[in-house]
Amino acid sequence: MTKDLETLAAALLQAATRAGADAADAMALDGTALGIDTRGGRLEQAERAEGLEFGLRVLIGQRSAVVSGSDARPEVLAAMAERAVAMAREAPEDPYIGLADPALLARDVDAAALELFDAAAEPSPAELEQDAREAEAAAQAVRGVTQVDGASAHYSATRVHLAATNGFSGGYTRSSRSISCVAIAGSGLGMERDHDGDTRIFAADLRGAAEIGTRAGERAVERLSPRKPRTGAYPVIFDERISGSLIGHLAAAINGSAITRGASWLRDAMGEQVLPAALSLIEDPRRVRVPSSRPFDAEGLPTRARALVQDGVLQGWSLDLATARKLGLAPTGNAARGTSSAPSPTAWNLDLTQGGQSRAELIAETGRGLLVTSMIGSTINPNTGDYSRGAAGFWIENGEIAYPVSGVTLAGNLREMLLSLTPANDARPWLSRVVPSLRVEGLTLAGE
Repeated sequence: MTKDLETLAAALLQAATRAGADAADAMALDGTALGIDTRGGRLEQAERAEGLEFGLRVLIGQRSAVVSGSDARPEVLAAMAERAVAMAREAPEDPYIGLADPALLARDVDAAALELFDAAAEPSPAELEQDAREAEAAAQAVRGVTQVDGASAHYSATRVHLAATNGFSGGYTRSSRSISCVAIAGSGLGMERDHDGDTRIFAADLRGAAEIGTRAGERAVERLSPRKPRTGAYPVIFDERISGSLIGHLAAAINGSAITRGASWLRDAMGEQVLPAALSLIEDPRRVRVPSSRPFDAEGLPTRARALVQDGVLQGWSLDLATARKLGLAPTGNAARGTSSAPSPTAWNLDLTQGGQSRAELIAETGRGLLVTSMIGSTINPNTGDYSRGAAGFWIENGEIAYPVSGVTLAGNLREMLLSLTPANDARPWLSRVVPSLRVEGLTLAGE
């Protein structure tokens, strides 16, 4: 980590101590973001952003306050710290806040082994524009595509440093490169759109722009002339593109914040079966070349791989220090924060056990049902797990894709849905959520 952010974080802590804080932590980050959008074969938008921002959390007894800024002049830092201390003195007491015990802090804060940053030269605007134009041209060349809603290419690099008065200090740098394209097929009321895209840490890993544009166009054409199947209960396959949303609902239900509020449909499920016995859900924040990987969390605790669900049985919650103290448990290194917010728990990289068959084999085995490739809207009851979402995709008849479907609603209960999962083996290993296509049995489909 370069010394400028480390020095800034240390200066923030010193200012907080001088202002009267009992303890404090600080986050400083800077970065560059460059984006190019094209439409109709022309450059539509070019953006470049560079900036510095930082946040300071001060603690006085069991009271705290958070302030943030972007002006790093010493007199400004001093004024920020004084304001934060004044705010903290007026804040309500929280018996669960506090920095980590020094014995719990991460010792290995070197992120190099995680390969979060591509050291290759920053791409020029011309390079990004070429990627966007190539994706757009490839989509437009697909027979049946009537227009391309746009193509984009983006690059970003961000440096982060975290420090606290308990002795922690560490940072890392991460980068990102992406290409995306949205294509439209048909005309008038019969228009359908779809997209494709890819985001990687290393530009060398990125899929080709032409491939992305072509797939976006093909997907849009495949959706033309959709129909609605009859209302009923059917097996539903959530395509790999969206299946991670189901696991996301599980992750949200075992988040420490939801558990401590009692606002989770899994609040009493510790040690119970929540997935089929053949499935496990592993969290691993140290996977190489994965965007959500990190060597430590936002409270300086070490990250580690652990089983959230083992052989179908729920093993634990995602906890930061405060929620762990509320529950009388050990923290799990899941704290996340921004420069203007206090830490809160979140899930890192998730990996669900894959099945032994391809998506095509899963479709063939299903016989009759719905393959969902996109979803809109969401009505999820966090207390009961009742689930209702709009969906589009393809009807399966006799084990084969029969026709496109749109304008239907799926309804069920997440507890029952997750217990009925059958996975394919098509998950993309470079994503933060490695989740294959998933079949759910007996969902209610509202169609015709």
